[in-house]
Amino acid sequence: MRRPSLILFDLDGTLVDSAPDLAHCINIMLAHFGRPPCGEAEVRTWVGNGTARLVGRALTGSLEGDPGAAVVAEALPVFMAAYAEHTLVHSVLYPGARECLATLADAGYALGCVTNKAARFTEPVLRDLGLLGAFGLVLSGDTLPQMKPHPAPLLHAAAHFGIAPTDGLLVGDSVTDVQAARAAGFAIVCMSYGYNHGRDIREARPDAVLDRLAELADLLANTFQISPR
Repeated sequence: MRRPSLILFDLDGTLVDSAPDLAHCINIMLAHFGRPPCGEAEVRTWVGNGTARLVGRALTGSLEGDPGAAVVAEALPVFMAAYAEHTLVHSVLYPGARECLATLADAGYALGCVTNKAARFTEPVLRDLGLLGAFGLVLSGDTLPQMKPHPAPLLHAAAHFGIAPTDGLLVGDSVTDVQAARAAGFAIVCMSYGYNHGRDIREARPDAVLDRLAELADLLANTFQISPR
């Protein structure tokens, strides 16, 4: 890893545990179509590739399931309406998230958030959790034509901050994040606790795996012999 100038954060599964609210709304959607509910544990394995993929996976009960575009198009508004009313009922910040961002900002890093979550939910979640002001840029799953694992969001962020991609670091939790970082030329650190389709994130070979967000500042300080200003 090179010392980064820019640190981008994924949202769901990295900064915020949103699975309880997502599962609740998925079950509202399933009930609307007369289908049996699923469990929160299943939803945790389905999160990470955007809302449409989550809905499609729930409708088929499978990570690779695809019920077809027409079925997803019918179900998606039902889920979106439910989630609009139940976005932050049970979702919480992971321990140390707020402190981690503050420490990195004090150390002089530029910070951004890059998520596959739809924009209509991303900024309200960040705002209501008191994190929106921590980021100089927020990119959602529908901000650009492509979302992670495509490198476009990361490259867009690098250009926005005027840095080379090789001076960027993505902090995420899934193989989607690893693939996006590798394709963009970013370094990648993953959290062990997030949403990675039920697989150990170490299998994706990120540059580092951490168990707590509080460890990130120490990792950077120890790796590059720097301390907060």
